[in-house]
Amino acid sequence: MTLFYDTMLAFSLVLSIVYLAMWHKHFNIHITLVFVLVPITNLGFSMYGRAKNLEEALAAKKIAYIGGCFLLMFIMFMVFSLCHIKLSRFLRVTLMSLSSIIYISVLSIGYSDVFYESDMTFEVANGIVKINKTYGFMHNIFIVIVITYFSMSIIATVYSYFRKNQVSRTMIYLLCLSELVAMLAYFAGRKIIEGIELLPASYVFAQIMYLIIIYKITLYDVSDTAIDSMVESGSTGFISFDFKFRYLGSNKTAKKIFPELYELTVDKPITDLEIMKTTALKWLEDFKKDDSKNKIYYEKNSKVFLIEIAYLFDGRKNRGYQFFITDDTKNQQYIKLIDSFNDELINEVAQKTASIIDMHDKLIIGMATMVESRDNSTGGHIKRTSQGVKLLTSEMKKDNYLDLTDEFYRKLIKAAPMHDLGKIAVDDAILRKPGKFTDEEYAIMKTHAAEGARIVHSILEGTEDEQFHIIAENVAHFHHERWDGSGYPNGLKGEEIPLEARIMAIADVYDALVSKRVYKEKMSFEDANRIIMEGMGTQFDKALEKYYVQARPNLERYYSSIDC
Repeated sequence: MTLFYDTMLAFSLVLSIVYLAMWHKHFNIHITLVFVLVPITNLGFSMYGRAKNLEEALAAKKIAYIGGCFLLMFIMFMVFSLCHIKLSRFLRVTLMSLSSIIYISVLSIGYSDVFYESDMTFEVANGIVKINKTYGFMHNIFIVIVITYFSMSIIATVYSYFRKNQVSRTMIYLLCLSELVAMLAYFAGRKIIEGIELLPASYVFAQIMYLIIIYKITLYDVSDTAIDSMVESGSTGFISFDFKFRYLGSNKTAKKIFPELYELTVDKPITDLEIMKTTALKWLEDFKKDDSKNKIYYEKNSKVFLIEIAYLFDGRKNRGYQFFITDDTKNQQYIKLIDSFNDELINEVAQKTASIIDMHDKLIIGMATMVESRDNSTGGHIKRTSQGVKLLTSEMKKDNYLDLTDEFYRKLIKAAPMHDLGKIAVDDAILRKPGKFTDEEYAIMKTHAAEGARIVHSILEGTEDEQFHIIAENVAHFHHERWDGSGYPNGLKGEEIPLEARIMAIADVYDALVSKRVYKEKMSFEDANRIIMEGMGTQFDKALEKYYVQARPNLERYYSSIDC
């Protein structure tokens, strides 16, 4: 008997030492408590086997009962934890309190009758120690709680087998096996070998099972394995600080990147080191004000380091800050290469686009010039009306008329040469007639406005610049409309006429008045001005009058400088 108990004690001590060698900070606390309590419990059985009297036997029993009261409870907690089943804090506290109460009753043996009644006798027969006793009511409660711990553990493993795919089946088998062996030893141990408790052997067997389990835990616990691998690989640096910006520690990788860390003292403020004030301290203060500022790129020794700031979490609450430092040089070089390539591509596309736009504009001007060459004017109408529009809009911009953008004015000036494109569809006999048109000829001549809109629409259809498309089409379509509604082709009135067409109308008529034609001489500036001013409110938009008046000196200066 004594040899058996001593052997189990020795085995349990050796296995606990093995556990200590395998121990990792991520191991469940209940596993550690199991490996602490098993040798203590087996020590109680060893002392019981050597007892010489009742007092020694009772003292040994009190130590051995630690296993029944606490060891089985911690084993149950461990099983639930390994099976990823959460027990409420209330239940854990309740069970711990109940086990403590039971163990207090165990300690009262010899002083009260609650666990063992006082009429106990001691005997040693054939080397086997035996206490003859009568159980008190607390022992019955003890048996109930033992059965409860065994039952809950078995239920947890069975439930995990059928419902928890993320729990290792090997681990479930080992847990079930250790529980069944312990139950057998507890309730039938003395019947298997008379007078000898087999519980110490079941505890040793459980230790062996748990060592196998914790060996596998290091592989199954992906998060812990990943963290350990990342720290050991040396590719990521870690620096920790508390909320008062005191240095808590760092790994070798961080110290290699920032050798200044060797000069910092743990628990001392980082303000003690001057260089930290402009780097770590500034980053932490910015992060404290706005935790979205959690990424910093830091250049040092021709390298670029990505520093990510996060809260230092202890499992329950934030305790400070932590830097995660990685070498991001290759990524940044790649990004710069891509940016450089994109800039070159953008410039090249811009150049090609500008070339296409220039070619497009020249094509439009070429078409307008070709149309103009068929007319009976002296030529240059396109250029002169475009300049007229430019001089009018320059005055409008000074007054910020209708909050129009510079982009609008620029596109209007660009669209001006397209206003007479529709004349390409008018017969030469009419277009080049030196005298007055008949009513039929005039009706045909007036079709150039709608035809011009159709041609412009076809030319610009699909262009990305929708605003220019609309402006150019309106200029061609409506520049012969009159403010009083008597114009053509649609007889639009007032603000029904697009603004760009109203502006174009003034420039077009002014040029026609002061330019020479085969059928007339050019008109004086005074006479042309009189006709334009008389048309304000009837032919032209009255609101544009002041801009014409302001532009008149520049218009006369321009037309005086050219031969028209």
